[in-house]
Amino acid sequence: MVEYNALATGTEGARHGEQPRIILASVSPRRKLLLEKLGVPFQVIPANVAEDEVAPEAPPEIRVERLALAKAEAVFRDHPESLVIGADTVVDVDGRSLGKPRDRDEAVAMLRLLSGRHHWVHTGLALVGPGVRRTGHESTRVWFRPLDDREIEAYVATGAPMDKAGAYGIQEQAASFVSRVEGCFFSVMGLPLARLAEELRAAQAELARGAR
Repeated sequence: MVEYNALATGTEGARHGEQPRIILASVSPRRKLLLEKLGVPFQVIPANVAEDEVAPEAPPEIRVERLALAKAEAVFRDHPESLVIGADTVVDVDGRSLGKPRDRDEAVAMLRLLSGRHHWVHTGLALVGPGVRRTGHESTRVWFRPLDDREIEAYVATGAPMDKAGAYGIQEQAASFVSRVEGCFFSVMGLPLARLAEELRAAQAELARGAR
């Protein structure tokens, strides 16, 4: 469990030295589940960001950082008393970024591309709060075993790939596709927990210094 002091519900509490409440700027059920594992109370408020307009030409690992920051900043503007967590995940195959599939045909195409080879999963992380602006990313290498069209199409037919970068979720049925993982497993799910715990502690220290 990450130690984080009793959270304030507004600016008045923050003025008296209490830690601001935490907001997760994402509606991803996987990120919500992972953040719950850290044992800190938080609220979910989705960010309204035009993702296609954020650093479209940047390398994937840099773009996810900027997207995470854009999401955190968008929510922080409306909740300036809070500490906002933003995150973004992309699958990277030889420099080609795979986001969420637009339809089932694209999901099938993505899984065929990932079959029998390795790829990278980059998750950007940002924390924005009063006097806090922290960013970073985690990159994890994932290997898929060879997949045949029948199992790809069966998985896509479940609908599970449609809200996931690269058209798969490592924590569900697609776990059987994965033969090896090198790096942070939870980052592949959408939130690098060890890195986030470190960033939360660092943010808490920055907040404490700012309150003096």
